[in-house]
Amino acid sequence: MKIAVSSSAPNLESSVDLRFGRAKYFIIYDTNDNTFYVIDNIQNLEAAQGAGVQAAQHVLNENIDALITGHCGPKAFKILSPAGVKIFTGLDGAIKENIEKFKNNKLKEALKADVESHWV
Repeated sequence: MKIAVSSSAPNLESSVDLRFGRAKYFIIYDTNDNTFYVIDNIQNLEAAQGAGVQAAQHVLNENIDALITGHCGPKAFKILSPAGVKIFTGLDGAIKENIEKFKNNKLKEALKADVESHWV
């Protein structure tokens, strides 16, 4: 299973970025072999609009099964959820710890977006 995690820095010791669409990076973690790689989200950091939609398409290109993030807006949610991605919001702290919680079924799946459009 592949998990995308919104990240403030390009490593597992960094914190979950609270903003999905404008996260600096995404850690793509594979639970099958416990490996990861990093993709940047530079194109969305200063986007006037559409950051969530573009970020959602960006991580979907990595064939993810789940997303761990601080917050996910309605437009990104409407792209990710129908694609079968399980979304986990309201998270912060170390990425490594959140991945362990995910692996141990300690995270609660979000059923809807938890912030409004254009949340900053």
